[in-house]
Amino acid sequence: MFQSFTPLNDKVRLCQGCDLPIRVQQELPYGKNAYCPRCGTQLSRGGSPSLSGNLALAITCLLLFIPAFIFPFISIHLLGVTFSATVPEGAWNLMSHGFPLLSLLVLFCSVIAPIVLCAALVVCHLALHKHWFTGMKLGTTIIYRLKPWAMIDVFLVSVAVACFKLKDYSDIIVGPALYALIVLQLLSVLLISRVSLRRYWEAWRPEHTFEHQSKERHCIYCHLSQPVGTHCQRCHQPLHHRKPRSLERTLAYLLAASLAIFPANLIPISILITNGQRLEDTIYSGVISLFNSQMPGIAIIIFVASILVPMAKILGLGYLLVCAHWRKERFQRQRMKIYFVVKVIGKWSMLDLFVISIMLTLVDRGQILDFVPGIGAIAFGLVVFLTLLATESLDSRLLWDNHPNSPTSGRSINER
Repeated sequence: MFQSFTPLNDKVRLCQGCDLPIRVQQELPYGKNAYCPRCGTQLSRGGSPSLSGNLALAITCLLLFIPAFIFPFISIHLLGVTFSATVPEGAWNLMSHGFPLLSLLVLFCSVIAPIVLCAALVVCHLALHKHWFTGMKLGTTIIYRLKPWAMIDVFLVSVAVACFKLKDYSDIIVGPALYALIVLQLLSVLLISRVSLRRYWEAWRPEHTFEHQSKERHCIYCHLSQPVGTHCQRCHQPLHHRKPRSLERTLAYLLAASLAIFPANLIPISILITNGQRLEDTIYSGVISLFNSQMPGIAIIIFVASILVPMAKILGLGYLLVCAHWRKERFQRQRMKIYFVVKVIGKWSMLDLFVISIMLTLVDRGQILDFVPGIGAIAFGLVVFLTLLATESLDSRLLWDNHPNSPTSGRSINER
């Protein structure tokens, strides 16, 4: 364990990635970012992005949700009949076809999480204006929890994949909501990249107003470094040395995902009926059929998102768990890079589930072209859900607990 030191203690902060005490430069110039010199975790961004700019983006996104989710984003013309799809319809159709849990997962990631995240940001600004602590705590907690689950960008890619799959069977018509979705995706990505919960809590009460003689705990919600206690002195969230039962919960999620990945890959995930032929596709056979249909780009996207990414997450998290449990002392920086990669790629496993929901909405039952999900989709949904939970439950600081005292303790943060 690294111990906090007293000189210039008001300028010391514990790294949220590895708990290294670092002397913090209060203001970085625009374009410069602060990174931990040991684990590479980004600590702060340069410049002073306006919080009111975040509010403007959040309100704009909330307004865009109306046309993006109410109007059709795509339609197909088949045998003289036009079928349209809205974003929520895919989830409702999964529900009506006997896949309620899969429906809830698709609805949550594509609709509920993005809307609630933007609304929570508005609540944070209202709380700052009214000095409303409960609203501030609720809003920042929701943002912290929902950031990994807002997947509008993944949904947009799935729309493109579904269009390529259907272009040989029907005419594709772009709906007005697709343009709103594209703008919404750009603004939401910009908003998520700008939002820093530390900046909001600094606006609520700056860190320098706390007179701490030691800093041995780091709050994962508001990023205040402080002495040992049961609750954070600023946001009043429970304060722990490490996430409670992090290794046990991560292992449980990972074992369950490892069991589910076998039926997810062996049992058909989709069933397409065309011209009287019933075509049952597993994930792998679907990739092969896309290659045979002269769509190598889409085949590669599906292969990476639905086969490589889940396997990489399971293997990567398993390796990190073993290293954290046995307190391996070498290659810790490399393991941290694996952790960062796993967090970034995790959400892209949802792509195939979004494609299934879009196909189910556009290709009605009873037509010459018919589509239904296979039982393998349930297992694949479990893999996606469990690996996302495993990633969020793993505390990266456990990878560094056995690191010897470093001479870089207290050094100024790197600027890149």
